[in-house]
Amino acid sequence: MDFRRRVPWTGALLLLMVGARPAPQADLRTERFDRDPGWDGHNNRSATPEPRKVRQDFGYSPAAKAVGGHISPDATPAFYGKTLPALTLNDPLSASGTLSVGPDDRPDGNTLVGFFNAETLNEWRTPNTIVLRVNGRGDGFHLHLEYATARWRAGGDFFATADPKTGRRSARLIPGGKVVHAWSLAYDPRGNGTVTATLDGEALVLNLDPGHKADGATFNRFGLLSVMKSVDSGGEIWLDDLTLNGAIDRFDADPAWEGRGNRRTYVSDNVRPRFNFGFSPTRHAGGATAGEMGGLVFRGDERYPDRMACYGDRLEPLTLEKPLKASGRVSLRRGVTDSTVLLGFYHSTESMRASRAQVSGTPENFLGIAIEGPSRDGFLFYAIYGTDREGEAASAVGRKPPPILPDGKPHDWTLEYSPAGSGKITVTLDGKPVSLDLTQAHRALGARFDRFGLVTTHIDGNGQEVWFDDVSYTWK
Repeated sequence: MDFRRRVPWTGALLLLMVGARPAPQADLRTERFDRDPGWDGHNNRSATPEPRKVRQDFGYSPAAKAVGGHISPDATPAFYGKTLPALTLNDPLSASGTLSVGPDDRPDGNTLVGFFNAETLNEWRTPNTIVLRVNGRGDGFHLHLEYATARWRAGGDFFATADPKTGRRSARLIPGGKVVHAWSLAYDPRGNGTVTATLDGEALVLNLDPGHKADGATFNRFGLLSVMKSVDSGGEIWLDDLTLNGAIDRFDADPAWEGRGNRRTYVSDNVRPRFNFGFSPTRHAGGATAGEMGGLVFRGDERYPDRMACYGDRLEPLTLEKPLKASGRVSLRRGVTDSTVLLGFYHSTESMRASRAQVSGTPENFLGIAIEGPSRDGFLFYAIYGTDREGEAASAVGRKPPPILPDGKPHDWTLEYSPAGSGKITVTLDGKPVSLDLTQAHRALGARFDRFGLVTTHIDGNGQEVWFDDVSYTWK
């Protein structure tokens, strides 16, 4: 580790004159991760759930004279698709046909049907997509309409049923098994762009959010694509009588579409919430030397102690009464919708409290940085804190924080807390700041910290692969 202490310039000059090295700075520690730092970890290398077998077995079937088969959700991409000339959000797109879900009346699985880019497949929602998402629910399936731009900003809706009293919409359960459904998917580039899906004659219209069309997107395939997230149960889906951008294919013969990873069986350890983060000899975050901290971080669940995790350096007790600072390098390599990573100051026991309350995902006694959505904004990098009382927390997510793309590129970041007034947190990513003021009530509740590092949320969800290096942080 690299320790440096501030000294008066006369003292520094004297040290240089006598050839001595400056003593370590008492309130700052820097970790390069050029070797295992021996930080304190809890459940960060979990052995459960166990790895699961993944079966991908889909493509063209001469017996069924259709395209489809068994498709499983997993982080490793798998698709079967027709190669298209490069199309963008400035081009009209259209597809229609029939589909059936499951070999019986209890369909499972989670599969995308539509337009995508074979060169940019990266988790869910994956960029450069306009798709139907077919989500098997055992007694039927839900059908979602989704898109994601080249910058991972996304939108979606679903075929719904409404409560006659409240008007509240919920995803409709659609019959599976031998029931054959007529569907269509079309994109109109006029204006901000509009995506329309139909199911058995019923239309669902989704307008692109403002600014999303300007993000751009490029599509070079149409077909079937696995949902790229932690491994889950697979299921069957079949497409037939396809009309794609005006061209008809009845699949009486093999269409010779491209398949990638669509005929294989393997074991995946990306199983929710099998945490796998801590020290690694890798160099994704672009640090000065090999070695870094990070890995696969799922959201935690406070209802079950074995579904929360943390990994951090031991600190002397800290509170909100003193300034706190941190900085370093970060690389987000993969990110899934409904995922969160928290980095900062936390408490080894109080931030890991078990509870059935589920009122907030933010741990108690935490101050730092969050990487998460919402999906319409992609992935954001912002300030967040939790006090010593569950549910009393706040974040800067609504203050236009800087985006971070899950493209593996390294970035510089800083975190600074000032106790002046009621307290203020400022976070920067590549120099772009976002600030968050603590309320007087939250400051009065206080917070305690004895670790710096990664800690999971308290409400469960999906995972991210993220890495940190050359980290400096308060030590006092």
